[in-house]
Amino acid sequence: MAPKSSKRILKNALKKLTDEEFKDFIEELLDRKDGVVKHLVLGKDRMDVANVMTTHYTEDNVVSVTIEIFKEMSLHQQVKELAEEAQNAGVGLSAPAPVVTAEIIHQLLDDLELDGVLSDEEKDAVVQKNATKPDKAGELTKLIDKVYPVTETSYNSRVALLITNIKFSDMTMNRSGAEKDEENMEKLLSSLGYEVVKYQNLTGKGIDGALKKFTEHPKLEQTDSVFVVIMSHGKREKILGVEWKKDNPDEFPVDNIFKHLGSQSCPELIDKPKVIIIQACRGGQIGSVLVSDSPNTVSQHENLVADDIKYVHPEKDFIALLPCTPDTVAFRNPDNGSVLIQHIVEVFHPESYQKHILELFTEIMSHVAKSRNRKELQMAIIDRCTLEKSFYLFQGLLDNSN
Repeated sequence: MAPKSSKRILKNALKKLTDEEFKDFIEELLDRKDGVVKHLVLGKDRMDVANVMTTHYTEDNVVSVTIEIFKEMSLHQQVKELAEEAQNAGVGLSAPAPVVTAEIIHQLLDDLELDGVLSDEEKDAVVQKNATKPDKAGELTKLIDKVYPVTETSYNSRVALLITNIKFSDMTMNRSGAEKDEENMEKLLSSLGYEVVKYQNLTGKGIDGALKKFTEHPKLEQTDSVFVVIMSHGKREKILGVEWKKDNPDEFPVDNIFKHLGSQSCPELIDKPKVIIIQACRGGQIGSVLVSDSPNTVSQHENLVADDIKYVHPEKDFIALLPCTPDTVAFRNPDNGSVLIQHIVEVFHPESYQKHILELFTEIMSHVAKSRNRKELQMAIIDRCTLEKSFYLFQGLLDNSN
């Protein structure tokens, strides 16, 4: 029998509460300074609350937090039973904090510099401006709090969704060169430590279903981040499914990405970076006559084809990279793949672990902007970034031999 996890132990403990005790438990939980977001637990059942708490407090701390709440509620028997169950399973009870020595502080600073989180000047500033160990430790805590956490466990639990539409029921819409984009993105995501869940040639409903299924992936609970990459024809606010025709608007609303991955639908991803990459046009306006992935737009120049889209996402901890500005097309070469994907692969090299995701995307924008010299210009954009911290993809965990 597999050992019990902290979340499983928590679920068992909450099941034993009466309805009135469970109601009081939620009130105590929301009263905590480190409490969870109100709408994530109010009106939810015990299983949902256990999932939210484990994501919020982590497997290492959630049992200790629950014991603290039980004590506030004077549930002494439940405290005893929960502590014994956690101790027998060997999980969930936080160990005493280790003594912070000067050597530990300097080692942490060196590691942060090596991972690219701190520059040499910033590291020296922490040491010079803070005379005592508590001051140094406090400053170090502030710096770490500005970065999304990546641990070996979370790194090994990374998962990404890759959807590529290549062949359409209307053969004139087939996306030659998209196979190269799929190959390049799968290889890149794998090199970044992500297990790639891959789909090809989906309808609009199929794309929606694939996203919903992705939110149930068992690795989401432990992962530090996710990538979602969708490549197809498109237009404003829609991605086209493979059955799209003028009289059959087979479309996927892009806003559904953010609904499905948002806090309410996918609490496992709360406070975790969600990186969205769309390769599709956002309209049909172009500087010269070129083939567009806006359906039925044709060109005679350079075997280029174009892709289109626009979307809105109010949820937190998202960042999206789009291939072009609103109402314009994105170019794709039948042999080498799309301009955007080519430059993503170019920028995400092994040394890029020293830069956070916003810096990497900015560099990609610059590469795309400079990639053409005539009227067939394309300007990639970072759309509606809601990241609250810096997200480093590698943080020293990637083997540079890859």
